[in-house]
Amino acid sequence: MPGFVDIHCHGGGGVSFEDDGDIRLAPETHLAHGTTSQLASLVANPLETMEATLRRLASSAAGSATVKGFHLEGPFLAASRCGAHNPAFLVPPTAAAIDRLVEAGGGLVRQVTLAPELDHGFTAIKRLVDYGVTVAIGHTDCDYDTARAAFDAGASVLTHTFNAMSGLHHRSPGPVAAAFDSPHVTLELIADGIHVQDPLVRLAFQATPGRVALITDAMAAAGAGDGRYRLGSLPVNVRDGVARVTESGAIAGSTLTMDAAVRRAVAAGISLPDAISAATSVPAQAVGLLDETRPAGSNPGSLAVGSPADLVLLDEDLRPLRIWLAGEEYPRAGLPN
Repeated sequence: MPGFVDIHCHGGGGVSFEDDGDIRLAPETHLAHGTTSQLASLVANPLETMEATLRRLASSAAGSATVKGFHLEGPFLAASRCGAHNPAFLVPPTAAAIDRLVEAGGGLVRQVTLAPELDHGFTAIKRLVDYGVTVAIGHTDCDYDTARAAFDAGASVLTHTFNAMSGLHHRSPGPVAAAFDSPHVTLELIADGIHVQDPLVRLAFQATPGRVALITDAMAAAGAGDGRYRLGSLPVNVRDGVARVTESGAIAGSTLTMDAAVRRAVAAGISLPDAISAATSVPAQAVGLLDETRPAGSNPGSLAVGSPADLVLLDEDLRPLRIWLAGEEYPRAGLPN
């Protein structure tokens, strides 16, 4: 199958993308699990800190074979649904703030998550779309009508569906139902059995065929074990593979890898072809990585002739057996047991 494409990942191998040191451990950790393309996701921080991080990452991404751009999960989030983001660093999605962050990213900001109730007139959504950035709705208290209007205005992804938003309710359907009813919207899903239980995994795939993108939302502890970590400015404790903010107890990302997400989806009853699409072509299309109008050789998530030779061979238990990145086989010694 094509190499996995993870459009929402904060780190792995003991490091976060915000860290000042060598960030290569994070993509290398996920590459060993079959992820050959990923977006480096950043949590909310002061604008000047995020700018500096983006400039540093933009410089290092040029030499990365797997990091294809950046996803800003903050700072344009609702404080009431901030989860593992520091509420002190949340700001409205103004034109000035957007311009600063997009410019700092050097053309590599591919996705921005925002709470649409903060975006009056949806001017921020329209501005980001004009920049060619995919807009995701998330960490929001918005209702169905607001979410639907935001999707109509150009937003096209729902960030980690069911998490950090109101749930489905028969008299208050909320943003999940709005995503169901918007055919152009891709629904991110953390299939780890912690963020989303299996019945809702099945519901998402059944309600939106071909529109679910499996993500990890992984933090530094992915591939590194239990212990104490940081996610942005917040201390996080990981126990039994579950990451929680030390003070509030809020879930702080995951320790998931994409191969494990595929296995969990299949175990939940999703067909293997659908699970593979959700880990490859669907997320790639959602953030503009897979575009059949582009020249050959620039379409991650595809096995078409001319696409990058990013490949994963899974064994009968859906564990990586062999991995190729741009035609070069990843060393067997680097694969997980």
